[in-house]
Amino acid sequence: MNNDGIHSLLNAGVMSVPAAPAQGARRATEEGAAGAARVADPEVVATARRRRFAAHEKRRILAQADRCKKPGELGALLRREGIYSSMLSTWRKQRDLAGEAALAARRRGPKPDPARGEKLLIEKLEREKARLERELKKAHLIIDVQKKVAALLGIQLAEPPTDEE
Repeated sequence: MNNDGIHSLLNAGVMSVPAAPAQGARRATEEGAAGAARVADPEVVATARRRRFAAHEKRRILAQADRCKKPGELGALLRREGIYSSMLSTWRKQRDLAGEAALAARRRGPKPDPARGEKLLIEKLEREKARLERELKKAHLIIDVQKKVAALLGIQLAEPPTDEE
């Protein structure tokens, strides 16, 4: 069927072209969905942060916990300080095993390698040794050239002092 036949059928109403959605309607829908996502949530969500206790705070809390004798006093202390009983247990074990130094704050993360400093020093000394050996090789080459030039020119060179003198 040629284009003239299609046009005549369309004009006669026998064939119809499916209607495409209006460009503006599609755009309005997309903006509506995106606009709804842009509205800020009024609820503020707090980010959790790990609490860190200084050594003097740990000692103070442990002393208060040790003074708790009546039922419920220890629970009230834990709630007031915002800590768990497991923290008290850990702090007591640290205090018993290593004394007061164990209650001090420690850095988190990977621990420094004690042999690393030694390795770095060895590498530095090896690089310096290689550099000095190159310089010594150059110096010997220069001395050999000077000896040959002196022999060609007939210049008498003084003998280097020996260790026997």
